[in-house]
Formats: sequence, C-alpha cells, structure tokens
Amino acid sequence: MTSEDPDRPSDFDDVDLEGEPEVRHAAIPDQDDAPSESVLTVIIAGLVNLAIAVAKFVAGLLTGSAALLSEAAHSLADTTTEVLLYTALRRGAKDPDDRHPFGYGKESYVWAFIAALFTFVAGAGFSIYHGIETILHGEEVSDFLVGYIVLAVSAILEGISFLRALRQVRGEATRWRTSPLRFLRLTPDTAVKAVFLEDSAALIGLALAAAGLGLTEATGDPVWDGIASIGIGVLLLVVAFVLSLANISLLVGQSVPSRLHQRLREELSAVPTVDRVDQLLTMQLGPDDVLVAAKVDFDDTATGAEIEAAADAAERRLISVYPSVRYVFLDPTRGRARRDQPDR
Repeated sequence: MTSEDPDRPSDFDDVDLEGEPEVRHAAIPDQDDAPSESVLTVIIAGLVNLAIAVAKFVAGLLTGSAALLSEAAHSLADTTTEVLLYTALRRGAKDPDDRHPFGYGKESYVWAFIAALFTFVAGAGFSIYHGIETILHGEEVSDFLVGYIVLAVSAILEGISFLRALRQVRGEATRWRTSPLRFLRLTPDTAVKAVFLEDSAALIGLALAAAGLGLTEATGDPVWDGIASIGIGVLLLVVAFVLSLANISLLVGQSVPSRLHQRLREELSAVPTVDRVDQLLTMQLGPDDVLVAAKVDFDDTATGAEIEAAADAAERRLISVYPSVRYVFLDPTRGRARRDQPDR
C-alpha cells in the first residue's frame, strides 16, 4: 500500500520519540533509501571483516598469540554474520505472494537471529575456549611487532566500517528526531543494529587484544594473553545476547513504539463518524512494514457508505503519520464492546 503524494511525510519525519509528535509536511524520501543504505553498510562491513580476519589469522599463527587468534575468530564470525545479514535484507524484501500475503519481512529476522547465534557459537565459543587453554597450559608468544602492526591496521579498517554504520545510525536518528542510542533500541532494522554493535565490539576487542599482547611482552607471562582472549569472548556473548533478544521480539510480533502507537490512535479517533477506538493493535511485519488493526466504535447514525468513507480516510491518515503502515484492518464494534481489552 503506497502513495504517490509528494507532500506525504517520511517514515520518521513526523514522529518524535522523545517529545510530542507533530505533523510535518516534508517531501517523502524514496522508500528504498533505508534498505539500500543498510545493504551498503552490511557489504562494507563484510569486506572489511574478511580482510581483517585473514590478517589476524596470519599474525596469530606467526606470534602464537591466543588473543590474536581469538580476534581472527571474531572477525571470521563477523564476516559470516554479514553474509547472513545480507541474505536477511534480500530475502525480507521479497514481494508478497499467495502463500505469504503479508510479505517476507519477518524472514529477515530469522536470518538475523541465525547470525546472532553464529556469533555466539563460533566467535565467543572459540575465544573463551582458547583463552582458558592458554591460561591453563601456557603458550609461546613471539614476533610482537607483527601483532601490533596487524592490530593497528585492523583498527583503521574497523574504524572505516564503524564510521559508516555510525553515519547511518545518526542519520536515521535525526530523521526520528531522537538520540542514536534510543534509535538503536527501537529500530526494527536489526541489520544496521547488528553491524553497529559488532563494529563497536570489534574496536573494543582490538583494544583488549593489544592490551593482552602488551602485558604478555612486558611480563613474559602468557596468562594476560589468555585473559584478553576470554574478555573478547565475553564481549561477543553480550553482543550475541542483545541481538538475539531483539530478533526474537520482532519474530514473536513486536508492536510499534508506544508514542507512535498513541499517535496512530489519535489519528483514528479524529476520523469523522468515529466515536471511539476501543482497541488498537500494531505489529512490525518487517523493517519497513507495519500492520494496524483496530476495533472502532462508529457513530450509530452513520450509514454504510459513511463508514466505508471513514475507513478510507482512516487509512490515509495513518499513512500520513507513518508511511511504513502497509495494512489497515478496522473492525466496527458496538460501544463498550470488549473495552477491557488492552492495546498492543
């Protein structure tokens, strides 16, 4: 359900997640802008992580550093994650068909969840195991200079990917007129959330690896390298846990943010012939698709034609608030019918 009205506000221009919503009549950007930007962010992150994984693995073998090998596993896990996220974005963008009338948006969350699990198993599992092995049995670490050079180059490359993700997050947060942190918490686009969190974790992991390598060189005790490896693994566990929860919530059927939900209710209530909205349900069908269903008490004197006109007006009003609304279902109901049912 799309509109060609050039005066329609964009998905985010009219919703203030921190203050009161307001109507703005700005030209709507291309609906494909956000998805294409997410795809580019994922591709850049994947290519960067692949190059870094190879460099870290070679450096880890040359130096014998557990932290460097853990960082290689970290980057390899991130590379695989980007492939899965790219699959998520492409599969989730497929058009609806007879078997999937609401589209494939939720499939993107399935692939994103698999990506989070891979980070948990491959990245965190290897790092923690290798760190424990180093602490218990020790290791011979050498060629420290090679390790430092690889870590420095990796930090530069990871920084490029991180800045790309940060630019997208800030841009989207500005369109929402909210903070980047709040945007990351509320956005249904788990691909950009994953890239941002993984790149942030990668930079922290590089700092841990450098610290472990430096302390090992200074003290001659490889236990510091093992501790750094475990720290990298714990960091990956946290990222995987956060991303898993976000995707599970969206797979189960997450509603839109509460203030947007309230704005949608206000727009429905403002439609002529609508006396009251008894219940309003919303669900995020995908990063760019929202379903709205409501039990509406129409004016008892309204004719069938007036109710039909009101339903059309309601659909237009909801799209004006949030163009990602794709499906609107209104259930005429008698006053006080099931008013005990909460909104969702």
